Amino acid sequence: MIPFLDLGAAYRELKAEIDAAIHRVLDSGWYILGPEVEAFEAEWAGFCGADHAVGVANGLDALILALRALDIGPGDEVIVPSNTYIATWLAVTAVGARPVPVEPDPATHNIDPARIAAAITPATKALLPVHLYGQPADLDPILALARQRGIAVIEDAAQAHGARYKGRRIGAHGDVVCWSFYPGKNLGALGDGGAITTNSADLADRIRVLRNYGSRLKYRNEVQGANSRLDPIQAAVLRAKLPHLDAWTDRRRAIAAAYAEGLRDSGLILPHVPDWADPVWHLYVVRSPDRAGLQKRLAEAGVGTLIHYPIPPHMQAAYAGLGLAPDALPLARQLAEEVLSLPMGPQLALADAVRVMSNV
Repeated sequence: MIPFLDLGAAYRELKAEIDAAIHRVLDSGWYILGPEVEAFEAEWAGFCGADHAVGVANGLDALILALRALDIGPGDEVIVPSNTYIATWLAVTAVGARPVPVEPDPATHNIDPARIAAAITPATKALLPVHLYGQPADLDPILALARQRGIAVIEDAAQAHGARYKGRRIGAHGDVVCWSFYPGKNLGALGDGGAITTNSADLADRIRVLRNYGSRLKYRNEVQGANSRLDPIQAAVLRAKLPHLDAWTDRRRAIAAAYAEGLRDSGLILPHVPDWADPVWHLYVVRSPDRAGLQKRLAEAGVGTLIHYPIPPHMQAAYAGLGLAPDALPLARQLAEEVLSLPMGPQLALADAVRVMSNV
């Protein structure tokens, strides 16, 4: 059996370091925020090339707190990709704003910058591109448009740990960048976790207050905040893993290169990487008009696959109230019907990747 992703193998590879990190926190007696979280925040900001990092409870909270820090709420609109995990949309509606979907570039599956301008209205307060599958969205035209219109840019980088856009790591291109450390991410905790990176000291300060009940000083609440704090044990685990992230990314790239070579004559539509992108291959996503047949064939050969994502947000019952017909966003619907994610991860042996390809 070749699993889609083996999280146990990732733990076993760094077992001694992870166990030591956890015990360090247990022995410290400091279990909320504190020095372990502060140390990870500094290390993560440095890795991302950002001035500030703020640890929060999960990736969805990172998006929500970023929107709140930018004073986005009821009556406002936020441009979002039509093709993304629903969390991107959930954050927008969680603050009372309206998600306005824009279709993807069919080649990259990321939001198409050329389509964004037509979706902007006087109510638009932010653009929220997603670096889907670990490949950067095309940021320069998005940032140029945002600056021209006086609109904020919030990046959803939940799948893009270490990815580079035109040679520079994702982490501080936009006003704020939101991260998830869900266990299956390229840098994953042993539970939920998230962070926000930014070059704005003011936004970082606002987010630190918002994540901690709206408080800097205990029992003094400046705003109506939330309880969304990165756990020190998870911060310690992330600190143990972070020095290995680049090497793990190199392993992912080797697998992606093997897939690209071995599947080029398979008839599948393979990932397209623009020359300005340096992806980290959180996922290796192929497209097939016979996705069900392909997935069945691989399952019968003992190969685990997943569909990211089978139902686009506009077709979910949660967003029926937006009044968008299934065919209102045809590219998102088509991708949802055709995409299939093959096994990918730093612990996947190249020999197993060859086995995957032999059963495509």
